[in-house]
Amino acid sequence: MSRSSACGGVGWALALTFAAAVLAAGGTLYGLVVLLDFQKIDTTAKLDAKTLFDLVKLSFGVVAGAGALVALVVAYRRQRVDEAGAHREATRLHTERFSQAVDKLGSDSPAVRLGGVHALAGLADDAPDDSLRQTCIDVLCAYLQLPFTPDPGTDPAHQEEHHRYLAFRKVRHTILRLIGDHYRRPKGTHRSWQGCDLDLTGVTIDGNMDFDGAEFSDGTVSFNGAKLSDGTVSFNGAKLSDGTVSFNGATFSGSTVYLSRAEFSGSTVYFDGATFSDGTVSFSGAEFSGSTVLFGNATFSDGTVSFDGATGAVPQGLLSAVGTPPPAGVTLPSAWLLSAS
Repeated sequence: MSRSSACGGVGWALALTFAAAVLAAGGTLYGLVVLLDFQKIDTTAKLDAKTLFDLVKLSFGVVAGAGALVALVVAYRRQRVDEAGAHREATRLHTERFSQAVDKLGSDSPAVRLGGVHALAGLADDAPDDSLRQTCIDVLCAYLQLPFTPDPGTDPAHQEEHHRYLAFRKVRHTILRLIGDHYRRPKGTHRSWQGCDLDLTGVTIDGNMDFDGAEFSDGTVSFNGAKLSDGTVSFNGAKLSDGTVSFNGATFSGSTVYLSRAEFSGSTVYFDGATFSDGTVSFSGAEFSGSTVLFGNATFSDGTVSFDGATGAVPQGLLSAVGTPPPAGVTLPSAWLLSAS
């Protein structure tokens, strides 16, 4: 905010405040006249000393009141200017720390990268506004989307490359852990990332992510094209009450994914084109009520997929994707099977 614009704003605020004070005083005087039922002013009355003194006191009172209003407006405007300046300073410091943290993510040292991950997570927690917090989360997700060299194996000839692979995998798993930890925190509390967008498109998830009890009530969470090849991703007891969660084209092969007792109510959840080829996916006890859950063109070829104890409407496209009767390893509630017959 420039000095000239600030002064102009104060001038307008003072003028409006003074005008409001005059109107309020006039309205009060008129109300008193009507309330006391004065018909007219006695023009024959003389101005005595007591009346003159009362008028002087009233005049000083009006002046003091106007002065207090002016001081209040000036103090308010000064506070607004100070707050804007503090926000600019916080943003500047955040940008400097952000640049340093991103530089660490590009280091050749796994330990330095790990420090950059924790620095970005801390910046997201302390960001002065939601857009800066979202930027930090986007960078962490982008790191997971980067291609990585596969494990060369435990052959002694590739021992150094194997150790390097394990070190960098530790960085990736730390990001997965931090994301899950922040999304499990109640929305609106410190260090909660709920309500922010999470873009894990095409990411290979070979570690653990814990979303137990998380509430997806806003924002977009994307696992589109993700490969859940190892580890455990848990949404046990999660509430998908709004927003969008998408597993379009995701591959469930070798991992364990829990959505037990999850509540699908008001959100849109996509499993279109997902492939369930191995591992375990559990929807046991899940509640499907009010959400749009889509399984169009999903493929169930192997592994275990359980909907035991699930309640509510059958997810769209599930029965046609699974087939009736369902293949071995896929269990559906009897009520859903009866609805298809």
